[in-house]
Amino acid sequence: MPLVRITMPAVFSPAQRAALSEGVHRALVDVAKAPADDKFQILELAPPDSIVFTPSYLGISHRAPVVIVQVFMNVGRTVEVKKALYASLADNIIAAAPVRREDVIVNLVEVPRENWSFGGGAMSYPP
Repeated sequence: MPLVRITMPAVFSPAQRAALSEGVHRALVDVAKAPADDKFQILELAPPDSIVFTPSYLGISHRAPVVIVQVFMNVGRTVEVKKALYASLADNIIAAAPVRREDVIVNLVEVPRENWSFGGGAMSYPP
């Protein structure tokens, strides 16, 4: 816990991608209290025209480049922690790559602890 998928335009440099990856991990460790040695990420590089988004949604204007972060993690974080995590993720991503705060989209997917296997074909967190 957690497993993170970061979808970003392929135009970002290797250094920007590494900084973005580290910034996402740092937010999860600092705010969501994920273990520091628990870094499992899928960096998905997409051609700029393959990230499709609505120009305006819920009063927020979007424009390219857009970064989408999907975090799968254990159930149990409070609404306050989630709000702080969204803010920290946006702060760290905009510090790492040329992205506006409005163009950082985050989706949290909470799962029960028994839904994880980190290898060996075994349940990682038995009940």
